[in-house]
Amino acid sequence: MSSWQLITWLGAVVILLGFFPKEFIPRLLKVAGYQHLVFASAVFLTLLWSVRAGIVPGLDLFFLGVTTLVLCHGWHIAIWICCVPLLLLILFGTVTPADGGAFALTTFILPALFSYAVFSWSYHYLSRHLFIYIFVAGFINSAFTIVLKILLTSGWFYLQEAHNWHTIYQNYTQLALLIWFGEALLNGMAITLMAVYRPEWLRTFYDNEYLSPER
Repeated sequence: MSSWQLITWLGAVVILLGFFPKEFIPRLLKVAGYQHLVFASAVFLTLLWSVRAGIVPGLDLFFLGVTTLVLCHGWHIAIWICCVPLLLLILFGTVTPADGGAFALTTFILPALFSYAVFSWSYHYLSRHLFIYIFVAGFINSAFTIVLKILLTSGWFYLQEAHNWHTIYQNYTQLALLIWFGEALLNGMAITLMAVYRPEWLRTFYDNEYLSPER
């Protein structure tokens, strides 16, 4: 394990422990049906992150789904749920143990924080309307989030000197131009369906604000 890999592991662990949601365990034990939502979220992410495509070995792209998770659970709980698919990917050999910390930081900790910041900005500075929630907090938010993830991962590959920058840019970074719409569509559809049929699954969605006729 290199010094950079060790630093990313320490950074990921510090953030996870420092922002551990105290309400998570009581909510998991007491709220009916919440265990199923958490379990389904973890399984969905594991399947989503397992389906990968790439041109150069190691430079793999996959859909993220982090924005939907953040809007469902909030940032603090979302990053802890993401630890489950990370551990499974390490167990299956998809992610090496040494790269686990970097994967956590670039795939769900920093992207989830960014995604929640975009939602928070839209909540405080834009009109609280269902369309704003779906299109800005869901669709556009997820597009920017996966672009951020690709940029962070590109920087990590370059820092590790696994590939030269030309190879990374041509075979990985530029693909952000192709994958952002699919990511936005996936998250936008999920948020739309939940907002309409299962609003109680969205922790960041408030019926009395987003559906109020006065707004």
